[in-house]
Amino acid sequence: MTAAGGKYRVVMVTCVSMDEARRIGRGVVEKKLAACINILPGIESFYRWKGKVERNYEVLAVIKTTTARLRELEKEVKNLHSHEVPEFIVLPVVAGSQAYWKRISENTG
Repeated sequence: MTAAGGKYRVVMVTCVSMDEARRIGRGVVEKKLAACINILPGIESFYRWKGKVERNYEVLAVIKTTTARLRELEKEVKNLHSHEVPEFIVLPVVAGSQAYWKRISENTG
């Protein structure tokens, strides 16, 4: 295991459906804004929107990318997402497989 050196990020985006998550996933991978996206169905979400507490079932997209691609990735997610304000949460990666870092770099460059 090696340090990531601040170069890699994991981004979480909730989507309204599998179709939306797949469309976003394919779009960002095809444009090399992300190396990989994992789609997790069946997320139950509670949140406040326009003064009301909402409850919905959503799909979580977990996106692997580089710090350098974040701005373009966020723009593309907003473009492809149906929500007025889509979730876009960026998590730092502190360590992992050197071989995987290489794969992310090759597929986002």
